[in-house]
Amino acid sequence: MRPDLQELQALCKEVRRDIVKMTAAAGSGHPGGSLSSVELLVSLYFAKMRHDPQRPDWANRDRFVLSKGHVAPVLYSVLARSGYFPIDELLTLRKLGSRLQGHPHMLSLPGLDNSSGSLGQGLSQANGLALAARLNGQDYRVYCLLGDGELQEGQVWEAIMTAAHYKLANVCAIVDYNNLQIDGTVEEIIGLDPLDDKWKAFNWHVISIDGHDIEQVLAAYDEAESIKDKPTVIIAKTIKGKGVSFMENVAGWHGKAPNADELAKALAELAN
Repeated sequence: MRPDLQELQALCKEVRRDIVKMTAAAGSGHPGGSLSSVELLVSLYFAKMRHDPQRPDWANRDRFVLSKGHVAPVLYSVLARSGYFPIDELLTLRKLGSRLQGHPHMLSLPGLDNSSGSLGQGLSQANGLALAARLNGQDYRVYCLLGDGELQEGQVWEAIMTAAHYKLANVCAIVDYNNLQIDGTVEEIIGLDPLDDKWKAFNWHVISIDGHDIEQVLAAYDEAESIKDKPTVIIAKTIKGKGVSFMENVAGWHGKAPNADELAKALAELAN
């Protein structure tokens, strides 16, 4: 049974608190894009995706590929709160010997379906997992979270074309469209619009939503599952640093950890 809306919203607050605590404890990390992805991952793991923390290697589980791997803090928080490993371990982020590296390493931690590094590779990995399901007669779905700046990589568009060619209807790409990347706005670096039309031209089913509206997020995941003849992309308009006022829409928080004073301010805002 799905958690209700209030339960999911409360989980989002918990995850946001985890993110700022983890990055502050590490003294490094990527809070901005982690905070913008919270509703997308909380809704997926707690209300949609077929998975079992007690059986992380269950063959017919749905798969999740984090292509924008630098936002590992949001994924680690969701995995811990799903029961894959102790919540206390979150504060070991990026520390020597920790299982929680700056980019996820699937051989180190239960619940991970890919290892990430250089951006632009995740959708190709997702396609491979989806094709494996077809070849093995399995019905699992594959979800892949991409950043908007990441869509400037050519490999992403090769993967988009490949998924459409093979009619990988079990692939659902999710674009965290917060319009900020490390060097500024996406429009300033390499603009993406009209993004919906570009994906449609590659023969994908396209859903555009407010990525912080949990009801819209869940409806999009359900709609994506209903599409049987092509892959689906959910283009989620989001706010970088969502939930922490001084981080919102500020490119500088892409890869900067809060100091002690900033952590206290962030936690005060996230307390209500």
